[in-house]
Amino acid sequence: MSTKAKASKASQRGSRHLLRRLLGDRRGGTAIEFGILALPFFIVVFASIETFVAFAGEQLLANATDTLARKIRTGEITFNQGKSTDMDQAEFRQAFCDEIAILMTCSATEVDEPEKLYLDVREVADPSEFPVAVPRVDSAASSDLDTSGFQFSPGAGKDFTMVRAYYRWQVITDLVRPYVTNLRPAGSSMPHDYLMVATATFRNEDY
Repeated sequence: MSTKAKASKASQRGSRHLLRRLLGDRRGGTAIEFGILALPFFIVVFASIETFVAFAGEQLLANATDTLARKIRTGEITFNQGKSTDMDQAEFRQAFCDEIAILMTCSATEVDEPEKLYLDVREVADPSEFPVAVPRVDSAASSDLDTSGFQFSPGAGKDFTMVRAYYRWQVITDLVRPYVTNLRPAGSSMPHDYLMVATATFRNEDY
C-alpha cells in the first residue's frame, strides 16, 4: 500500500474517531437543553404569576365594592343629606382607592377623567332598573367602556342603590395579552387591558 493511501486511510479513521467523540461528548448538553426550553418555560411562569395577581386584583376590587356598598346601605356613608357622614364623589373615590391601594393604583383627583378606576353609584326607583350589562361605546365585545352615564347618587334611606366598580388592569405579558384582554381603548386596533368589574345592589336601611 502506498504512503498516500495509508495517509488517506489514517485520515478517515481519525475523522470517524473524532465524530464518535463529538457524538459521545455530553458536556454542555444541559446548557443547550436549558437554552431551548428557557423561553417557553419563563413565558408559562410569567403568565401564571400574572394570572394569579390579576385574580387577586379582582377579589380586592370585589371586596372594596362590598365594603363601600355596606357603608352606604347602613348609612355610614351618605350623600347630600347635611350629615357628618356625607361624602362627595371625590371623597368616596378616595375611600375606594384606600381599599385597593395594596395592589391597584387610582386617585381621588381623577373624578372627571379617570384612567384606571371607574365608579358608578346610583339609586333606582325599582330593582328591575338595575343595569345588567357592561356599558360599551359600541356593540363589539372588546370595545371601550362607555362612562357617559356614570353617576354618583347613592340615595337615602330605603332607596334601591347600586355600586359598580370597573378597573383597567394592564396585562404585561405580551404573548398572553391577546387571549385575556377584553378592553380596546378608543383609537386602538387591539385590546390592551383586562376590564375587571364588581357590582353590589341593595336597598338602603331606613336611616
